[in-house]
Amino acid sequence: MKEETIKKVQEQIGKNFSYDINESGDFRDTWRIFRIMSEFVEGYEFLSSLNKEVTVFGSARFKQGEKYYDIAVQLGALLAKNGYTTITGGGPGIMEAANKGAFEAGGESLGLNIQLPFEQRINPYVKKSMAFYYFFTRKVMMTAPAHAYIFFPGGFGTMDEFFEVIDNMELGKLCRLPIVLVGKDYWQPILDFLLDTCCSVGSINGEQVKHWYLVDTAKEAMDVITEWNHDEEAFKACELSSLGFHGNMHNMDWRIFRIMAELVEGFEFLTGLVEGVSVLGTYSIKSNSQYYDEAYQLGQALAVEKFVTVTGGSDGIAEAANKGAFEAGGESVGIGMEVHGRSKMNSYVNKSIIFKFPFTRKLIITAPSKAFVFFPGGFGTMHQLFELLTLIETKKIAKIPILLYDRKFWEPLDKFIKQIFDKKFETINDDDTLSYQIIDDVKTLVSTVKQFRNGV
Repeated sequence: MKEETIKKVQEQIGKNFSYDINESGDFRDTWRIFRIMSEFVEGYEFLSSLNKEVTVFGSARFKQGEKYYDIAVQLGALLAKNGYTTITGGGPGIMEAANKGAFEAGGESLGLNIQLPFEQRINPYVKKSMAFYYFFTRKVMMTAPAHAYIFFPGGFGTMDEFFEVIDNMELGKLCRLPIVLVGKDYWQPILDFLLDTCCSVGSINGEQVKHWYLVDTAKEAMDVITEWNHDEEAFKACELSSLGFHGNMHNMDWRIFRIMAELVEGFEFLTGLVEGVSVLGTYSIKSNSQYYDEAYQLGQALAVEKFVTVTGGSDGIAEAANKGAFEAGGESVGIGMEVHGRSKMNSYVNKSIIFKFPFTRKLIITAPSKAFVFFPGGFGTMHQLFELLTLIETKKIAKIPILLYDRKFWEPLDKFIKQIFDKKFETINDDDTLSYQIIDDVKTLVSTVKQFRNGV
């Protein structure tokens, strides 16, 4: 009877903690706050005794005997022999392979698993493990303590993790550490998209890409890690530094309290906001740009239809959409973030909030939205896009409109997803490519959001 009761409570708690949109508009769920915080506390404690962590990412779909599975086994073994701790998501595929290599070589082999509606087992080569309900808490634990990041070919989840790491590095939230991309046949098309398409609209600087290492073997990856010069002083300046996990419990305790405060304030901020449409894109777009004008038109149209326009609150696309909504008399919301000790909010919002931690901000900007519109953007835009696609793919959130604006910009990425993810590497299912739409005019954007609101 006791076990039955516990199971029922767990099932009810699981429902309360769903990412699904709260139709009542009341996000002030005490149990949700407690569960998130318990994951942070347990996660920090779980990782605090480790040393020289390297996180390995990649698809769960690779099998033993396949090229990248075998390379991951070799890498795990090399990490173990060089005294590194191997951290993975704890599942099958690349995760299993890296854990296997580390385990069989006598090294530390960890798995940070995710609870999914469908079963994802912990692979048998994990010595220590922890399971998370929330993707964002799990990703903090996989990325913040690491001394290097190794990315194998993967699907939406791997892209989410990749863009989160590089975006947080650009924001100064994570320290500059080795980014190693294994598999030129997989990663080169992504690099081409970033260098050709994203650079053309100014959403990234091509110099940023030159800091990553593209390799084809485990030895090449290991050489990058061992030759990297770790600057301990620089680590102290990063908010999500690995130093916060090792012998610094006082700072960790205060970080936990700050995270909790942001969550409480964020959920309070969201209460009553049920008709939000998040508009995302690069801050580098100027007011004389076509994209700025079209984001402005979208903000106006959303206001007319009584939607709330939600943005990151900064310049560029965010300012344009907020300005359109504001000047049309609609509700215009900015959910911003402090970067390098400074924060900025454009003057066209009538409700705003600023966050210190990128993961709390991301949760708050995601929770109230009926739809997401992605204008051309850089690392942050890509990160938000792939996180949403991952949440939909894994059924952590209900399917909502993910609308990519401007075919010229997004088509190369769409081609990559369909040809490389779906056909060549089979790291996603065919129907996963239906999770987003590419749209070329504002009228169709608004019409699509309205249809979803009306259940069409």
